[in-house]
Amino acid sequence: MGSLSGALGRALSSMNIPPLRRVAPLLLVVLAACDPAPGDVREWAPADHDQPSAQNAPRGGAQASPKPRSRGSAQPGEIDLVDLAWERNCTICHGQRGRGDGPQGPMLRAPDLTGGEWQDKVSDQEMFETIRKGRNKMPGFDLPEGVLKGLVQRIRTNRRR
Repeated sequence: MGSLSGALGRALSSMNIPPLRRVAPLLLVVLAACDPAPGDVREWAPADHDQPSAQNAPRGGAQASPKPRSRGSAQPGEIDLVDLAWERNCTICHGQRGRGDGPQGPMLRAPDLTGGEWQDKVSDQEMFETIRKGRNKMPGFDLPEGVLKGLVQRIRTNRRR
């Protein structure tokens, strides 16, 4: 392909044709080849925005298990904020379910938040304050109170039986 385009370029340059006129026919061919047929393009929908990223997609074609939904006293719009806060701030260390198996979890010794023994020792208020202020290597997160409460409830919901 490289030698073909080089030969075409040499042939066009030897014709004393101005550069734009040499390139224009090639651009038209390329653009025509890339332009989808009118029926192939569908209109964007808001659901198109929230697609799983390739980074978070499971390997081997397996379907990812659905994320647990937060339950509790959060306002209707805050449930999505809780999921977003968990995904962006917590999964890197604590993993999807809170087991401390996120990409950074083992290195930072992130606790398994699903363990019954750990959950029995920690009150909701202590969890709330730890998320808000941070502890040890975990930074604090300046989040709305409803989102912080939703994160605490999410942790409680993921408790192993």
